[in-house]
Amino acid sequence: MALAGCVAGMAQNKYSNEFLSLGIGARGLAMSNTMTAISDDVTSAYWNPAGLSRMDKRYQLALMHAEYFAGIAKYDYAGVAYRVDDHSSVALSYIRFGVDNIMNTTQLIDAQGNVDYDRISYFSTSDNALLLSYAYAFSKVEGLALGANAKIIYRNIGKFAHAWGFGLDFGLQYHHKGWQAGAMLRDGTSSFNAWSYQLTDEMLETFQRTGNELPENSLELTMPALLLSGAKKVEFGKGFNATFALGLDCTFDGRRNNLVSTSVMSMDPHFGMEFAYKNIVALRAGLGNFQKEPDFDGKNRTTLQINLGLGVCIKGFATIDYAFTDIGDLSIAQYSHIFSLKLAIDKFKKNKNHD
Repeated sequence: MALAGCVAGMAQNKYSNEFLSLGIGARGLAMSNTMTAISDDVTSAYWNPAGLSRMDKRYQLALMHAEYFAGIAKYDYAGVAYRVDDHSSVALSYIRFGVDNIMNTTQLIDAQGNVDYDRISYFSTSDNALLLSYAYAFSKVEGLALGANAKIIYRNIGKFAHAWGFGLDFGLQYHHKGWQAGAMLRDGTSSFNAWSYQLTDEMLETFQRTGNELPENSLELTMPALLLSGAKKVEFGKGFNATFALGLDCTFDGRRNNLVSTSVMSMDPHFGMEFAYKNIVALRAGLGNFQKEPDFDGKNRTTLQINLGLGVCIKGFATIDYAFTDIGDLSIAQYSHIFSLKLAIDKFKKNKNHD
């Protein structure tokens, strides 16, 4: 990733911290990110922190690794959650999206004008987030839970630039007789990244000689987004069940290339379904990323992304999830095989008041 390109991208505040919109866990990716209402495990810290209150285990650990652009970019997630009591849970999550071993050719030519390949160095650029989460389930209103995230963000472009940021998320879930509803205000207070640049004299000279604008220390804001979701779980008997979920992501930072787009708000719908047998095996599918793209004759056509997935639970201890997806982005990049692992370290007996 070129430094100039990163600097130019910073002007697009509506796409700030987009790595936190990709999704985590193969289950959620297979169902096209329709998890705001139905998340009920350690991954809820990302999808909707209120869902942590519905964990049926005392401890949970989840891991995911994915690669993008034919392995150039690495996307990693790790999370651990602890159910404190019948009503409250906490979690700690780490997310990283990075590109490593990028060539720095700014010193390729020496002072005498000679090309010296030994002067090539390498650097990494990465986006990192640490999420501290808390959830609470109300005893007087059965099925209602609230949650919140505190996000610490660190982004770096080698030794040339870095940013520290902070943000808050707020979530709500309500479950009643198989019906499920959820809402999450991501970056509810607006998140910020404070960028700082450390350019060498040689790099400053290169910027000036090539006519590029010199980057300046700046503050980058991420505007709030409202994620809404509704779902219905249907029991067929003999251990068979199905969950159908609908999600709607609403952004308020101007027009985006979504199915519904106005100067005030853009809306991105997505659909997911899961067919399961006794929490042992599950088949999943999802539709999302609806976009309008110009055709050869100048007319717009609507495109969409189809995701598929499978989940297997081994003796209630380990769950292996698989997704065949493009990591939330319909593009020329090929679909990827995503695997994630979830471990239940200790069982926890449900309280009769806990939904």
